[in-house]
Amino acid sequence: MGTDLDVLLRSLRVWDPDVTGLPPFDTAAAPGEPLELFTRWFGEAVAAGEREPHTMTLATSDAEGRADARIVMLHGAGADGWAFASHADSRKGGQLAARPYAALVFYWPVLGREVRVRGPVATAPAREARAGLGARSTGALAAALTGRQSAPLGSARELARASEAAWERAAREPDAPVPSWTLYRLRPEEVEFFQGEARRRHVRLVYRRTGEGLWERGLLWP
Repeated sequence: MGTDLDVLLRSLRVWDPDVTGLPPFDTAAAPGEPLELFTRWFGEAVAAGEREPHTMTLATSDAEGRADARIVMLHGAGADGWAFASHADSRKGGQLAARPYAALVFYWPVLGREVRVRGPVATAPAREARAGLGARSTGALAAALTGRQSAPLGSARELARASEAAWERAAREPDAPVPSWTLYRLRPEEVEFFQGEARRRHVRLVYRRTGEGLWERGLLWP
């Protein structure tokens, strides 16, 4: 018996109070720059039990302007921008080479919060990409060594063989080089913080860069 999608959708709740708390958001007390607030919200998401709060949607576009999106992992955030990594020869890598501008979205439903970041993207020095990959697990290195991300795959058996060889090499050579592995940094021009509110009077605070280290803040209608 098939699933009735419409019935299933109507049965779902957003921000069920049994699992979601909607904390107040005093925008007047928000810091003058977005990274400080992001760090605070990230810590609160972790403390609230949010699963995988470091995952985010990365939106890019190809040379023709067609949009694309996927989930990636945050590798860090600082004065140089929000960092993520991938293969330069992957689909997202090709899109970023053609149009080095992207958007990120974090969603933390346990607190009814969302953070949106957008701006130009640049590649970090290769040594930083190597160091970041080296600090991760053997599985992460094995996945990177398997490579060929987004390329057509002939069969599951072909993937299994390549993956097994990559795992063996990763265990044998924890510093094995992966030339295509690239660390990207998105330097935000705009960062929006969204806080859900029970009566749907959601709070949206946006930061817009006006200069080096300078930001202006404003509220948006929900």
